[in-house]
Amino acid sequence: MYEWSDEHLMLQEAVRRFVDEEIRPHVKELEHGELPPYDILRKLFSTFGMDAMARARFEKQMARERGEVSDDDSSAGSSRSGFDAGMTLIPIIELCRVCPGMVTAMGVSMGLTGAAVMSKGTTAQKERWGLDLLTMDKIGSWAITEPDSGSDAFGSMRSTARRHGDEYILNGSKTFITNGPYADTIVFICKLDEGNPPEERSVLTFVLDAGTPGLVQSKPLRKMGMHSSPTGELSLTDVRVGRDHLLGETEQRQSRSGAKDTFTMERTGVAAMALGIVQECLELCVTYAKERVQFGQPIGDFQLIQLKLAEMEVARLNLENLVFRQIEMSRDGKSMDLTAASATKLYAARAAMEVTLEAVQLHGGNGYMSEFRVEQLCRDAKVLQIYAGTDEIQVSQIARNLLAESA
Repeated sequence: MYEWSDEHLMLQEAVRRFVDEEIRPHVKELEHGELPPYDILRKLFSTFGMDAMARARFEKQMARERGEVSDDDSSAGSSRSGFDAGMTLIPIIELCRVCPGMVTAMGVSMGLTGAAVMSKGTTAQKERWGLDLLTMDKIGSWAITEPDSGSDAFGSMRSTARRHGDEYILNGSKTFITNGPYADTIVFICKLDEGNPPEERSVLTFVLDAGTPGLVQSKPLRKMGMHSSPTGELSLTDVRVGRDHLLGETEQRQSRSGAKDTFTMERTGVAAMALGIVQECLELCVTYAKERVQFGQPIGDFQLIQLKLAEMEVARLNLENLVFRQIEMSRDGKSMDLTAASATKLYAARAAMEVTLEAVQLHGGNGYMSEFRVEQLCRDAKVLQIYAGTDEIQVSQIARNLLAESA
């Protein structure tokens, strides 16, 4: 694949029109935290039938699990081979041109929290929590990061679960949790405390409901960027839950493996986010270079400005090719492994940051002002180098895999 299809371009035009009408007029409110993004996202889902499609896929999966159809029944949609990921990536790209934080909020709720329930939960748990997360009827958060554990998420994890009869008692604190302040459903990752040292404890995952006694959700934290993605802290003090809240209802699940699958999905998605940011910056810079006059001529006539624009276009093409690769793999029913996802995220995050910084520089003093869009996009892009594993973590993952292959 080397270009968008006619169907892709039709969807792109429709989503772009939605963004122009429903999101751009509210950017200031989203940026100032006055307007949570969820109602707009629900309208996006209903406008393009994304909620109906999610509901249909959910019902097919549940039908298979209940044994109502066989696994090889093609009408049940048992295979993702032939799936056109472009139809899901295009809305991400278009949203990121204006409010990348909205994609983060949507992705964590539906893509991480919902996916965790749907991939690791029992049939009863999927029916209880899964559908509402996939349709955005309810908001989800995926709670792994703690005040003292960022990149070392498992090694430094101190949140615990202790058995107490037929229940578990949960304690701990989580921070930098996307959707944390508004989440209806929380996937909480912790360690089983059996009196053994923290480094020897197994990892468990629980699904919690907002309002559970002992669970406190903070107000939104103030951040550098991604203001349209509410982020908060969670505090659990002697939260009691039954075994039905333990994801999979078994302590034998490999939660570390599940978290790695989630990281793979999250890192792969950064390419589409970066592409949206870079496309918007490039268009803004081209327009500004044509209209801004200095020394009696448009600044686009100067070779140094032309160099910046050319390098932005190279980054855009590279990011687009990464997105095309994802689409091709999805059509073959394949997905990236963790190392390929890390390489994708490393390049995409760096490209977005480099382009947005150059966009600010090209705009000069205007680029430093909040009235000009490149200022917001630069702030938003920075977190791509931090969440889902920092650039340094991606480098380590890639290098470890290369060295292991050559050993």
